[in-house]
Amino acid sequence: MAIDKKLLDDLERRQAEALASGGPERIARRHAKGQLTARERLQGLYARDTFQEFGLHAQHETRGFGMEKKSLPTDGVITGIGFVDGRPVAGFSQDFMIAGGSLGAVHARKICELMDHAARGGMPLVGFNDSGGARIQEGVESLSGYGQVFNRNVLMSGVVPQIAVICGPCAGGAVYSPAMMDFLIMTRHSASMFICGPEVIRAVTGQHTTMEEIGSAEAHARDSGNIHFIAEDDRHALELVRKLLSYLPSNNMMDPPHRLSEEITLQDDSGIEDILPEDAKRAYDVKDVIARLADEGSFLEVQQEFAANLVIGLGRINGVVVGFVANQPLVKAGTLDIDASDKGARFIRFCNIFNIPLVTLVDVPGFLPGVAQEKQGIIRHGAKMLFAYGASTVPKITVIMRKAYGGAFLAMCSRDMGADLVLAWPTAEIAVMGAEGAVNILYRKEIDEAEDQAARRRELIDEYRAEFASPYQSAARMFVHDVIQPRRTRAAVSLALRSLLSKRETRPPKKHGNIPL
Repeated sequence: MAIDKKLLDDLERRQAEALASGGPERIARRHAKGQLTARERLQGLYARDTFQEFGLHAQHETRGFGMEKKSLPTDGVITGIGFVDGRPVAGFSQDFMIAGGSLGAVHARKICELMDHAARGGMPLVGFNDSGGARIQEGVESLSGYGQVFNRNVLMSGVVPQIAVICGPCAGGAVYSPAMMDFLIMTRHSASMFICGPEVIRAVTGQHTTMEEIGSAEAHARDSGNIHFIAEDDRHALELVRKLLSYLPSNNMMDPPHRLSEEITLQDDSGIEDILPEDAKRAYDVKDVIARLADEGSFLEVQQEFAANLVIGLGRINGVVVGFVANQPLVKAGTLDIDASDKGARFIRFCNIFNIPLVTLVDVPGFLPGVAQEKQGIIRHGAKMLFAYGASTVPKITVIMRKAYGGAFLAMCSRDMGADLVLAWPTAEIAVMGAEGAVNILYRKEIDEAEDQAARRRELIDEYRAEFASPYQSAARMFVHDVIQPRRTRAAVSLALRSLLSKRETRPPKKHGNIPL
């Protein structure tokens, strides 16, 4: 006996109603503004026909305020699993066309159950945030829902990668779920993210501000460092998500998706030797060095606008996925300041969680001096870099290109901080401080008594640099493994990465370290 056609027709009708979301007119208005619908965002992320939805027929439980008579298809959030590059990825997408994408009890339950499923299945989570916030009509049920989502963000942290896309409003307590994810992508024109908007700030403090100043993508990318990427629109955001996923393992028990060939290319690259200026005081762009080390077009810079004196990002070297951490001499002379330390430490810890080797490029004259830095806690923030490297057990390769001074050098993964391989270029200067500063302290009396003080000071600087800051001094004492021709850097790092892919390092058991937050 065949299935009753009425049942099949009824299912088809119900599916059509849920899939219609806000209806064709509202969908058309979103398209006119260059925005995708919640469902289109997930369809754009996943391979065709691979999306399995959870909770298409879910409905809200709101009572009172006339809500019991309203239908909210999917309760304003679409959840499910699909495939990206052949791997399963969990995704949810808040539907602003359904009650403003507001979060109620069922809405939260759908997200939580998806997060549990992703954690059990060992797959990344991607969330598209486009919501007016808590559903006020559900009162504390909404508040509780946020709490349950936050708790799962914490439980999943370090287990599977979590990526948030802010593609609409994200305000108040709602910001804390994406804030606890690994990467945040924000669309430039249609998204905003803030705790208190301009009106609340003005009412409480009397300060006048704008959404552009406190809640825009530019503000979070450049000033607060809350986000990692700006997307021009929804489609660009999808490209960034797929690009990010291409470097990440599905979970912390797996290796990242290396693209290893049987043979690795070991040719010299003489072009890298043209990047550093002859004058050690002149700046250069460290991204030019990264571009020559990474496989062509593979470098994906993270937090490009924030704390630009430290460059971080993902890439591949001869097919091996790595995380780059590099001082940028073009900005603040490549010093480490509070923001750079926070930025670097979090990225190092992310790479360590997901088994991504670290390649550190050093040209650091020190921590940024200044009253503001001291008062705001450069000691505590700088310690995060030391803590992050010291706690990391992934392969760590350090290349000293030029300056490597004092505690800032240690904070850029010296051998003493656990680097597996430290290479130095002949241009490297490894010392407690720069030769100019050291000579002023060590030879002050001798310089004062010299007939030609400037000439004597120059002689002493050259002598100090040759005798105490030379990379060969460090190599003689095994603080660096080798001094190499810069043209051999890519080959040397490639060989080291291949030999270290099987690295296993265990530490004393404990709940967790106490990083100086």
